[in-house]
Amino acid sequence: MRKPGKFRLLVALFMAFALVAAACGDDDDTSTGDDDSGQSDSGGELAGFKGTLPLAPLDDAFKDRLLEIDPDLSDFNYGAETYDAIIISALAVEIAGTDGAEYASEINGVTRDGEKCTDFAACKALIDAGTDIDYDGVSGPLEFSGNGEPTVASYGVQVFGEDNRIDDAATEFVDANAPESADVDQVPVTATREGDGKFKVGTLLPETGSLAFLGPPEFAGAELAVKDLNDAGGVLGETVELSQGDSGDTTTDLANTTTDRLLTENVDLIVGAASSSVSLTVIDKITSAGVVMFSPANTSKKFSDYDDKGLYFRNAPSDILQGSVLADVIAADGHTTVGILALDDDYGTGLADDLQAALEAAGIEVVEKVVYDPAAQTFDAEVGQIETADPEAIVVIGFDESSRILTIMVEKGIGPRNKAVYGVDGNMANATGENFDAGK
Repeated sequence: MRKPGKFRLLVALFMAFALVAAACGDDDDTSTGDDDSGQSDSGGELAGFKGTLPLAPLDDAFKDRLLEIDPDLSDFNYGAETYDAIIISALAVEIAGTDGAEYASEINGVTRDGEKCTDFAACKALIDAGTDIDYDGVSGPLEFSGNGEPTVASYGVQVFGEDNRIDDAATEFVDANAPESADVDQVPVTATREGDGKFKVGTLLPETGSLAFLGPPEFAGAELAVKDLNDAGGVLGETVELSQGDSGDTTTDLANTTTDRLLTENVDLIVGAASSSVSLTVIDKITSAGVVMFSPANTSKKFSDYDDKGLYFRNAPSDILQGSVLADVIAADGHTTVGILALDDDYGTGLADDLQAALEAAGIEVVEKVVYDPAAQTFDAEVGQIETADPEAIVVIGFDESSRILTIMVEKGIGPRNKAVYGVDGNMANATGENFDAGK
C-alpha cells in the first residue's frame, strides 16, 4: 500500500504537468495552424486555386476506357481532344478515299453542316451511304472554321480542394464562341503527297519536359482511338498503325528528332505537339512533307493565319477564347485589380495579352504584368513585383514551373489562402498539386 505522503506528491506533480500543457496548447479548437506566411501545418495551401482550361464534360464510360489503356491516369486533360483528332482525320480519309495530303481538304467539313454522328462506326456508315456528316466528338461539338480550328468550345472552371488536388465535384462548364469574323473560308490544300492506302498515325506528344503531365492522357487517347478504328474494320479497309513519339519541350531538340523519325516511317498524320512553341519549331517541316499536323492542345493565336499549306489543324480553341472566359470568371468573382505572371513563350505572352484585353474591356485594371523565364532558378523577384503591386487577384500563366511559383507566393503570404489566385490550362492539373507537395 502506497504511503499517503507519496500519493499527495504524485497528485501535485500531475496537476503541475497539466497546467504547463494547457499553457502551451491552443486557446481553442479553431486554430488552423497557419503562420505569418500563410502556410498551413495541415496542408491545403492550394485550396481555392481556380482556373480555366478547354474541357468538355467527359462521361464516366470514356474515362473508364482511357483508364483501361493507362490505369495510372490522374488527369484526363486533352485525352478526348487527342482521341477526336485521330477520329476526325480517319473520317476525312474515308471521305477523300485516300490517305494522301488531299484528305486534309475534308477535315473541316467532317465537323459541321451534315447529319450528326458521334462515333467512327456510325459516321462511316453514313459516309458509305453518301451522306454528309457532322461529327460531334467526346471533346465537344467542334465546328471547325476554314482555317482548321474550332469556332465553339467548352471550358472547365476548376478549383483545387483542401488536398491540393482538383475538386472534380466543384468543376463548372461554360461554352464559348469565337467571333463571327473567325469563321473564315476554307484554306486550300496545296500539298500533293500521295497516299499508299494504309493510314498511319504518329504522335508528337510530351513524354518528357515541362508539359509531361499532359502526356499520359494524350497517349492514352491516341491508343484508344486507333483501337476503336481497328475494331470498326480499320480505315480504307486496312488496319491503322500507330507510332508514338516524345515531343519534349523547347529546351531540347526532341521534337525535331521525333518528327524526322515519323516522316521516315511515312506517317499520314502527326498528332501534336501539345505546346504551341514546340509545334512552331516543326510545323514547316511537317507541312512541307505534305503530312497533316493535328494538335489536341495548341492554343496560340499565331496558328489562326499561319501559312500551313492547309495541313495544320487543332481542336483546342484559340487563347482569345480562354482569355475571355477567364476574364469573365474573375469579373464574376468581384475583383477589380489583377496581377499577371506569365511564362516567356508564344503561349504565355499571347494568353497574357488576350487576358489583359478581356479584363480591361470588363473594367478590371491590370496593375502588374510580369513575364518570366520558365527555366530560371528562382522566381522570388518576379513574385515580389506582384506582391508590391498588391492586386486583388493574381493569374499564373505557366507550365510545370507553376508549382514553384505558387510555393513562393505561399511563402510571401499571397497564395490561394490569402489572395484570389487563378490558373490556366498549362497548370490546372493534379500534377501541379503533386509537384507543390513534393517541393518541385
